[in-house]
Amino acid sequence: MSTDIIRNQTPEERELETKKAELATLEAELVQRELDLATLRAELSDFESRYLQTVGVLYAELDEIEAQIAEAQACRKPSDSTAQEQATRARTKAQESSETARAVVEPRSKPTENLKKLFREVAKRIHPDLATNNGDRARRQKLMAEANIAYENGDEAKLRRILADWESSPETVEGDGVGADLVRAIRKIAQIRKRIAEIEIETQQVIASDVFQLKAKADEAETQGRELLQDMASQVKRHIDEARRRLSAVTNG
Repeated sequence: MSTDIIRNQTPEERELETKKAELATLEAELVQRELDLATLRAELSDFESRYLQTVGVLYAELDEIEAQIAEAQACRKPSDSTAQEQATRARTKAQESSETARAVVEPRSKPTENLKKLFREVAKRIHPDLATNNGDRARRQKLMAEANIAYENGDEAKLRRILADWESSPETVEGDGVGADLVRAIRKIAQIRKRIAEIEIETQQVIASDVFQLKAKADEAETQGRELLQDMASQVKRHIDEARRRLSAVTNG
């Protein structure tokens, strides 16, 4: 006959098991939501880059011609304050458009499944909302910011370095004791719920942005076999041709 004594769990131990299960579910949800938000931002950055390359540079050209028209008209009417103000505003707009166009970057490729998987693992290990004190949170926030940049840049090697450095850190070693573990679990659950709510707000803000709305229209047009950015570019080119005719009339008239 076995003499082993099966020890019943204490209420604290049972509660800890319950909290651990809840925490595991929330951690998985948090990682996925962080990934979804980072992916959304990366996709919008890529779209914005394509917009600037396809349409933005043409608007910069159009604004430059409009500025030249306004300046030519102002030269003809040196005492007309309205004409002078219009020329100043037009030149300022042209400069801003030119600066935006010069900031164009090469479109990033879409995140691969391997990159997404790696980002999930990084977020699972180092997310700031898993911190147990302010010092730990600050360190995690710094690393998570670096991870987000690496993900957006498609830098898999950087993500692996972040993960490796974290796993070898002595700060990841946790203390013992049911009571302490229970408190940590409860606090982590509260922190994760708070971050999930923040992600929801951030996501809605991104969705409400002009870039997202334009991308949504472009995606819808693509399902209909149309290239919205190309259509927009063609329209701006027509405006450029018309503006050049007006500039010629003003300078040669």
